[in-house]
Amino acid sequence: MKIDEKYYRTIKAFPGAGSSKNASFWGVEIIDQTKLPHRFELFQLNKLVEMITAIKTMQVRGAPLIGAAAAYGMALAVQENADDGHLAKAAQLLLDSRPTAVNLRWAVNRMLNKLSSLPIESRCKAAWQEAALICDEDVTLNHQIGQHGLGLIQTAASQKQTPTFNILTHCNAGWLATVDWGTALAPIYAAHDAGMNIHVWVDETRPRNQGASLTAWELDKHGVPHTVISDNAGGHLMQHGQVDMVIVGADRVTSTGDVCNKIGTYLKALAAFDNQVPFYAAVPSPTIDWKIQDGLSDIEIEMRDGDEVSYISGLTAQGEIETIRVTPEHSIAINPAFDVTPSKLVTGIITERGVCAANALKSLFKD
Repeated sequence: MKIDEKYYRTIKAFPGAGSSKNASFWGVEIIDQTKLPHRFELFQLNKLVEMITAIKTMQVRGAPLIGAAAAYGMALAVQENADDGHLAKAAQLLLDSRPTAVNLRWAVNRMLNKLSSLPIESRCKAAWQEAALICDEDVTLNHQIGQHGLGLIQTAASQKQTPTFNILTHCNAGWLATVDWGTALAPIYAAHDAGMNIHVWVDETRPRNQGASLTAWELDKHGVPHTVISDNAGGHLMQHGQVDMVIVGADRVTSTGDVCNKIGTYLKALAAFDNQVPFYAAVPSPTIDWKIQDGLSDIEIEMRDGDEVSYISGLTAQGEIETIRVTPEHSIAINPAFDVTPSKLVTGIITERGVCAANALKSLFKD
């Protein structure tokens, strides 16, 4: 995608990192998403520990991007020490960094399987190549999701009497959550680029405000009309016919179509179900966990620091980014990062292979 007419991916490798400037020594460049929307800054990572910190602190976030970051984390680890013991330790550290998004585990296991069969002297080059391949594949998958989602939007819009088609989304499942294109936003970008009259309701998505800060920022950069709303406004808009479709992303989807996504998604699904608003999840295949069936019992929900609820950051009138407390000093806050939407509330799942009912994923993925 483009920022001020310049093309970016959210993550990329570059040669000659570090003080040695050795062309055989590589580093990783990311967009620091903790600084958005007020500052656009690129950040360089040269060590495994730096990648783990970037994942934990959400400098990189979003299930597909976390997978790509974990792949590059393994490449950084191999660069430090390519023996089996170090790779196993690096893999476990990455797996522990964020437990809910299945893409991270998928990417780490793929890297381990690739590298463990190779002699030690061949592993470094192969690691960087495999991580780059994972990134390229992510871009392709998300572009295909966009095209399949475009067909859904076009069909639904053709049945409307009003000129504007209103889509509600939750959290950030745009290109910032992937290597490029996004998942939930990929169909929206495709529809906008096709000349459709699209408008997006952007949930603020407390507590980290990833909708208000990230989704709104990238929609603005792409020129897509949008309006930021409080998390509690979506049901009201649906009751009054102002939402034509809901599209969300996912951090993990079970083989039976339960959708684990950013906290608050379940409530939007309930409101959509009550108001007969189509509710879709846009999901690349690495986000599907074929080993589990019951999302409520089988998915570990990440519990993040309560300070994310108690404090909020923003831009002051003086142009400084400051963090302030919004709760009483002695009030305790809990912070589950995700919830699970049962498949019965999901109209369909948009994948790179097409669209299917939530409980019919295996019809698209018979292999």
